[in-house]
Amino acid sequence: MGILNRYIAKAWLRLLMLCLSGFIGIYLVIDLIEKIPRFLRAGGAAVDIVQYFVWKLPEMLSRTATFSVLMATLLTLGVLSRDSEIIAMRSCGVSLLKISLPMLTLGFVTSILLLINSELVLPHSYARTELIDRVKIKKNSDHATFKRNNIWFRSKSMILQARLFEPKTRTLSGVVVWNVDEFMNPISRIDADTAVYKEGRWFLNSTTMRNFQSVAGYAPQSAQAMALDLNLKVEDLQVLDKDADNMSIRTLNEYAENLRRGGYQAYRYLTMMHTKIASPFAALIMVLLGIPFALRNTRSGGIAMGIGASIGIGFAYFVVNAVLLSYGRSGVLTPIVAAWGANFLFMLSGIWLSMTVKV
Repeated sequence: MGILNRYIAKAWLRLLMLCLSGFIGIYLVIDLIEKIPRFLRAGGAAVDIVQYFVWKLPEMLSRTATFSVLMATLLTLGVLSRDSEIIAMRSCGVSLLKISLPMLTLGFVTSILLLINSELVLPHSYARTELIDRVKIKKNSDHATFKRNNIWFRSKSMILQARLFEPKTRTLSGVVVWNVDEFMNPISRIDADTAVYKEGRWFLNSTTMRNFQSVAGYAPQSAQAMALDLNLKVEDLQVLDKDADNMSIRTLNEYAENLRRGGYQAYRYLTMMHTKIASPFAALIMVLLGIPFALRNTRSGGIAMGIGASIGIGFAYFVVNAVLLSYGRSGVLTPIVAAWGANFLFMLSGIWLSMTVKV
């Protein structure tokens, strides 16, 4: 790497770290204001609260990195333009492509790192924050566990297992309910095709019950429907739908496949899965878009222009991406088009802007 490339790369990285620190700081302050009162009311210990926010840093990083990359790109070129350094480079015969190459390379590396963070780090850190929130701070003894798309829930003498949960219809499918004694010996077992949450209760459909303490042996007794007194709220299960962004690509893919095999629509989770892959590469798209935008007029620029342009471009990307994702979740667009559509549109915009820059 030449001296010029190192100079541009260091300037870009320095501003990226500054932007990331600022945005993560703002995110952290807002989160503290929102959650600290609730944690204190629940009697959470200070060490648990600190650990909660430490484990939440990977999520904060993933949510602020793309906008930070865009702002770092615009600020880097804005500062270079303000100090007439770009004019000096051009007068020495340095092409705009060579000026841009270090930032494009670093944008690609950033996208790969964000993808690794999203797939390997974020699911683990999210599980830790959920554990601290539900068990250590709220001190909940009853808990639902999601592992390999199987849902387990225990409440006193009852254990429920379900194959999958569909938030839109509030339906569990592939349900097995065990009643156990204090020594965890099974007393009875209920198998049901589905369990639907209505009027604050769970109703089992197409049930088969086996009483292991009956003198008649294990002879099954069938019923079309029965109510189940279970201390499980549907909001506890909707965490899977609400926080699917924090799950791995493999987990989302497996869950979507289970939904499709069960006859349910999987548009929402397939869209989320493709979004997990597409979102990190928005960082590279922001570099590709920010470079020609900043270089269109090298005589003006600086910090004010960089901040203003970042807000405008970032807001436009957010709106377009949100609209496309909503279409993907509802099935109007295919999941891959919905997830990658905003990246593709803004990449074309970056290419068009690059073609209009005076060489």
